[in-house]
Amino acid sequence: MDILMVNGLVIDGTGNPGYRAAVGVEGDHVRIFRGDVSHVQADRIIDAAGLVVCPGFIDMHAHSGLVMLAEPDHKPKVHQGITTEVIGVDGNSYAPLPPEEFGRFLELNSGLDGNPLLPGRWKSVAEYLSYFDQKAAVNVAYVVGNSPLRISALGWEDRRPTAKELANMKSLLREAMEEGAFGMSTGLDYPPGSYADTDELVALCQEVARLGGIYHTHVRYWLGDRFLDPFQEAIEIGRRSNVPLHITHFYLRAGAPGGGRRLIDLVERAREGGLDVTFDSYPYVYGGTRLLIVFPQWAHDGGPERLKAALRSPEARERLRKEVKPRAPTWGEMWLTYFKRPHNHRFEGWSVEEIAKVLDRPVVDTVCDLLLEEDLQVSFTLASVEGPSLPEFVCHPLSMVGSDALLIGDFPSPRTYGTFPVILAEFVREERLLSLPEAIRKMTSYPAMRLGLRDRGILRDGAKADITVFNPATVKAPATRTKPKQLPVGIDYVIVNGQVVVDRGKHTGARPGRALRFGRD
Repeated sequence: MDILMVNGLVIDGTGNPGYRAAVGVEGDHVRIFRGDVSHVQADRIIDAAGLVVCPGFIDMHAHSGLVMLAEPDHKPKVHQGITTEVIGVDGNSYAPLPPEEFGRFLELNSGLDGNPLLPGRWKSVAEYLSYFDQKAAVNVAYVVGNSPLRISALGWEDRRPTAKELANMKSLLREAMEEGAFGMSTGLDYPPGSYADTDELVALCQEVARLGGIYHTHVRYWLGDRFLDPFQEAIEIGRRSNVPLHITHFYLRAGAPGGGRRLIDLVERAREGGLDVTFDSYPYVYGGTRLLIVFPQWAHDGGPERLKAALRSPEARERLRKEVKPRAPTWGEMWLTYFKRPHNHRFEGWSVEEIAKVLDRPVVDTVCDLLLEEDLQVSFTLASVEGPSLPEFVCHPLSMVGSDALLIGDFPSPRTYGTFPVILAEFVREERLLSLPEAIRKMTSYPAMRLGLRDRGILRDGAKADITVFNPATVKAPATRTKPKQLPVGIDYVIVNGQVVVDRGKHTGARPGRALRFGRD
């Protein structure tokens, strides 16, 4: 035996109550020992008295697909107990892409996923996934975004695909899933994937359903009534294609015209009507994304060069001043981050309104100028969620946990460092809104089941040795909006594929993660 953890409370991820047992690690597999373990020989014994031993956590929404390749220790996430992340989310993934489009798409999406120095470039999903094997601290499960499918098949234009182009997208999607993608994602606020209409998405999801994958969607938030209609479109896509539907970062938006119960009722009714639908939520009021999201679709039409031309154009700016609105109640509640130009770095954590005042420029002109100077890469944080409604979403039986955490800039959302421990500390220990076994189920076996991972998310003999060990009495997330880059407390050990990555709260430098492949893991 390589490792034997003794005296801990084993919570196996199923939702069942904990029990006393020793947990062994042999290679990259788990062994469970009940009763006397004095006869068990192990290279290392960890005394887990007072600690919980559970499966490693699975993050159902991660923006780690580039940053993890540049910063493979992945400290903000693995220190939370996360051992697997779903990447390729929001329709914005990085394979398959033609070589001539790779850099253009990185630039367009740099305010969401960063634009770090990469170890190489790739064209296919298979090539991309190979960059993660034994080269990062955690595992990844990839969903292919519809944006690269569209770019590869018909370019950057806002139009419907021809029959031939749609067939090409389907072929690329099939190939992506055959090479390991777990399904398809959309981010229907993000061009060019947002140019896809409902019928196009149904056709692609029929292909996903046929191959056994999932549809992971950031809905079209500005559709119709901007409240129920975006989710009704997602449900329609699920019903018409018969695809398992997963709604990501599901919550009540601040200022929404109705309550959270109406949103949850919509999903529950769909479930009762036979639709296989689930969702994920995060336990913070703070959201964040690329600053480009404030611009209308027409400004993006044609790709990043056309977008930059619109940002420079006096005529286009005149139109943008009339159309562009803050994503928060005011520009003073959108805090910017991820500046690379030295003269702009002073603005890290400032609001758009504060920067505009200092520069003595109109707000929209300030945003345009900053994006042009920063090669489109600026992101922002805002209070986007109705706080009192959060427990209803996080604690719902259909809910999993997705951090939706940006890993860029000096002022990311605090959820980048705190999503999983804040649930254990506040929702479980302090407020008692969830039992500890149920919270762990939401973080482990439930997302593993949704993805079709057979041997992760559960502690049992023969399962893969992805394990998190934490102190239920002390675990907490000190990260705040103004001081977000603080590692959690109380997560003592994290084991990935049988190797210790976090040891007594310290990163070991181990990088045993790998890309999980759909149908093979």
